[in-house]
Amino acid sequence: MPLELEKFNISKMIIVKVTYTIKPDFVIKNQENINVFLNEFKKIKSNDFRYIAYLGEDKKTFTHISMYQNEAIQKQLLAVESFKSFQQQRNDSGLEMEEKIEMMELVGASYDIFD
Repeated sequence: MPLELEKFNISKMIIVKVTYTIKPDFVIKNQENINVFLNEFKKIKSNDFRYIAYLGEDKKTFTHISMYQNEAIQKQLLAVESFKSFQQQRNDSGLEMEEKIEMMELVGASYDIFD
């Protein structure tokens, strides 16, 4: 039976997974930069997106997963100055592993993503 994504109001949802590895001496600064833009994202007060950042077991590989209800909210978040600054500083730090960007597709969830 096919999953009826329209029922969950996520048929046009955009999901992006970004993974990258930075040099150990930039880990703390990267975490600080992530927290800065996440605090800005929280101020947007919208249920049209979810953004989560993780630190891997090696303590230098980060994975970010973002879910957007639509392209408009994605563009709004990508334009936030603190997010653009985070990206620039991360890239300028000399990545050990270039970022890998993957577009994902939702299969299911144990909770309502956009409520």
